[in-house]
Amino acid sequence: MNLSAQEAFLKLDLVLPPAPQPLGIYKPFLVDGKYLYLSGHGPVQTDKSLIIGRIGEDMDMEAGKLAARQVGLTMLSTIVTNFGSLDVVKRVIKVLGMVNCSADFERHPYIINGCSELFASVWGHENGIGVRSAVGMGSLPDNIPVEVEAVFELHQ
Repeated sequence: MNLSAQEAFLKLDLVLPPAPQPLGIYKPFLVDGKYLYLSGHGPVQTDKSLIIGRIGEDMDMEAGKLAARQVGLTMLSTIVTNFGSLDVVKRVIKVLGMVNCSADFERHPYIINGCSELFASVWGHENGIGVRSAVGMGSLPDNIPVEVEAVFELHQ
């Protein structure tokens, strides 16, 4: 029995944070044909606060990976808030994960796995894993540990 993306998410028993509103001059998402582009998202918690800290200084890798998972939940919230369901997405195309970390930190892909594993749990291995980049940054807005942007293919 194949579950829809929305059913798979509900089975995970996770809670979506509120979808963030833009704090600058940009759109949180854009649809172009069959593609949904999500702007960079940070780790919004259910109380609307952000997870703050730099990996390798203020938090360890496991906390960073959980922050990346929270970013994924924030992105899912943007989809559900604006489209009503995760079922509008056919598959993940591209993920760009940015990690706020100390200069000597080198495990960026491990951190971004927190988001990628969530997407794979929702859309399955075939459709939930796309191409990806995971890079380190000297800083991120508001000192968040992780920012992720993504491109999804929509069902037509």
